[in-house]
Amino acid sequence: MDGRRRQSSRLGGGYQLTDETPVYVISVAAQLSGLHPQTLRQYDRLGLVSPDRTAGRGRRYSARDIELLRTVQALSQDEGINLAGIKRIIELENQVAALQQRVAELSAAVDGAAATLRAREAQVHASYRRDLVPYQPPQPGNALVVWRPKRPLD
Repeated sequence: MDGRRRQSSRLGGGYQLTDETPVYVISVAAQLSGLHPQTLRQYDRLGLVSPDRTAGRGRRYSARDIELLRTVQALSQDEGINLAGIKRIIELENQVAALQQRVAELSAAVDGAAATLRAREAQVHASYRRDLVPYQPPQPGNALVVWRPKRPLD
């Protein structure tokens, strides 16, 4: 996942259609992205956009793949970035998304641990005896010492 919002719709039979669902054949993906099918094959060979494969090795593109194809085209044509640079950009974006997901997981774990700690602390405080008075050491000069000599035993 790259952190983007997932669109989904419910189809009959319990099948879930999301942005990740591979549904488009290469000719439809080419039309949707505005690229030639041979360009899509080249991007697949280079590892820029890797669609899912059917049992017969046919390519199936998802809505996310189409979006990525458009991004690659924009970076190449509008920004003048070569394909190796685009591949590196995509890799770094995927790495950033994975790290952001990991940070979110760790933050949730820390929040859970903090909540558990607060609950345990509250249990300890609730178990305190309320009839005890805290000890306060005597102040110098205010202490009274009573001395009684011991009586010798007969």
